[in-house]
Amino acid sequence: MQSRIHDFIAIGLGPFNLGLACLTDPIDDLDGLFLERRSSFNWHPGLLLEDATLQTPFMADLVTLADPTSRFSFLNYLKARGRLYNFYIREHFFVLRHEYNQYCQWATTRLETLRFNHDVARVDYDAAQGCYHVHSRDTLSGEMRCHRARRLVLGTGTEPMIPDCCSGDRERLVHAANYLEHKAALQAKPSITLVGSGQSAAEIYLDLLEGLDEHGYTLNWVTRSPRFFPLEYGKLTLEMTSPDYIDYFHALPQSTRDRLIREQKGLYKGINLDLINAIHDRLYTMSLHGPVNTHLLTCAVLEQCRYDTARQRFELTLAHTEQAQHFSHRTEGLILATGYAPRLPDFLAPIEHRIQRDDAGRYVVGRYYNVSAHGDLFVQNAELHTHGLVAPDLGMACYRNACIIRELTGREVYPIERSVTFQTFGVPDNAVFIPERVSTERQPESAGAAISTDTESLR
Repeated sequence: MQSRIHDFIAIGLGPFNLGLACLTDPIDDLDGLFLERRSSFNWHPGLLLEDATLQTPFMADLVTLADPTSRFSFLNYLKARGRLYNFYIREHFFVLRHEYNQYCQWATTRLETLRFNHDVARVDYDAAQGCYHVHSRDTLSGEMRCHRARRLVLGTGTEPMIPDCCSGDRERLVHAANYLEHKAALQAKPSITLVGSGQSAAEIYLDLLEGLDEHGYTLNWVTRSPRFFPLEYGKLTLEMTSPDYIDYFHALPQSTRDRLIREQKGLYKGINLDLINAIHDRLYTMSLHGPVNTHLLTCAVLEQCRYDTARQRFELTLAHTEQAQHFSHRTEGLILATGYAPRLPDFLAPIEHRIQRDDAGRYVVGRYYNVSAHGDLFVQNAELHTHGLVAPDLGMACYRNACIIRELTGREVYPIERSVTFQTFGVPDNAVFIPERVSTERQPESAGAAISTDTESLR
């Protein structure tokens, strides 16, 4: 007996597809199913350090920016847990990463459309039925199952990125994504070297710095960046995380988009300034008792990596980008905070002909997140190269999901805001931009005219 044909199936359950599950839950005429290979929701467990926070405010939860009245909001979670006043008194907009993970886990218990322990093995397209066949293996019983849907939403996430020079030593080094499970073993070594300079690297460095005196290791922090960049958090810069900037960025030539993404790393890969200052303050305090057994080095590119089995240590060759000199470095423990790359699932191979890709093999992502010429295949957080720095931003997840839901239903279930920025990103409209004499007296009805609340379709 064949399964029913769902309106859509979402594959993978990170925060983005979980938000989609929450927002589609109250839509009676939209039938969706969410498949996840893990047994439960657990977001970056290797980086759930005790004091680590998100870099977006609490309103960037699963639903609020699309539907502030949703029962799946973070504030409703706090109320259900009896923690709303605790959070209010704390007066901190940035949620602890541990707490955000608990919030997402709470949301999963209130949804009936989620199927954990479903490892998708293959996806076919049945032209006669006009639907996708999603074949998955039950990770508990080993049983194969098939679900059908007219459309798919891919939320398969990213995977740790390992530099080519380190690929032969994957089993011995530690990627930041798995830091906590290897922390004790790392702290037992005489020396630890951390490579990378983003938020995760800084969190790991401070965590290891706190244990330096107790364990007695040498701690090194190396980055190819010319400095430890803070995340730029000015409000006019934050306007780049908006539908307006997506419109502008998506319309640019791909070569221009690629260049901008390289230049804008400090806007989405930088370190929280409070964390940078906390690291410096901690180093200052520790230095009162003598030299701190740690070294921070910028402008250093890792070029070679070899593990010496006899000496049980890594032999690294690095190049200084400004002095154009090479140097060697030895360390017993190696942590790579080298970021993540989009996961390219093998199960898509049978439908590859339905997917649009560019010359670099990346998805050609339409303005509203479709990667199929047939309009039936959508992606979550796989569009950095087409939509810009907002792709991995939790704060824009609700906007993307509202757009996807509009594509799935043919109507605007959640009002999609437009013209939300004070600045113009492209060439201005001369009809608006030509200077003219204006009255110095503000008219009440014109207040806030720069921001439109028009929620008509973006089409």
